[in-house]
Amino acid sequence: MDNNDIQAGRIRAFRKLKGYTQSGLAEKIGVSVAVLGAVERGTRKPDAKLLRNIAEALGIDKDEISAGK
Repeated sequence: MDNNDIQAGRIRAFRKLKGYTQSGLAEKIGVSVAVLGAVERGTRKPDAKLLRNIAEALGIDKDEISAGK
C-alpha cells in the first residue's frame, strides 16, 4: 500500500466520521462526485488546493490526512 492509498483511505474515513456523503462533501468543496470518488479510491492524487479544501470542509488539519507526514 503506497502513501496515496493510505491518504485516500484516510480521506474516506474522516468523511464518514464527520457524517458526510460523497455528494455532500463534493458539493461543499466545489468538485464533482467523480473527482472526490477518484481521490478516495486513490486513482487521483489531490493537488494541494483540493487537499486543503477537503481538510477545511472536514474541520481537520491537512496533515492529518497526509500519510506519514
